Amino acid sequence: MSQDNLIKLQCTKCKRFNYWSSKNKKGVERKIELQKFCKWCKARTKHKESKK
Repeated sequence: MSQDNLIKLQCTKCKRFNYWSSKNKKGVERKIELQKFCKWCKARTKHKESKK
């Protein structure tokens, strides 16, 4: 994984940064939104891409 493709994923419920992921910035212009498990909320919540 190269550093310039890394993005942070933030829980939309508790606003904590839980995951790091990568994306092809040339192919995907919009922000990524995934269902992930948040260990602080103890539930599957939406995680949005945020700034580094």
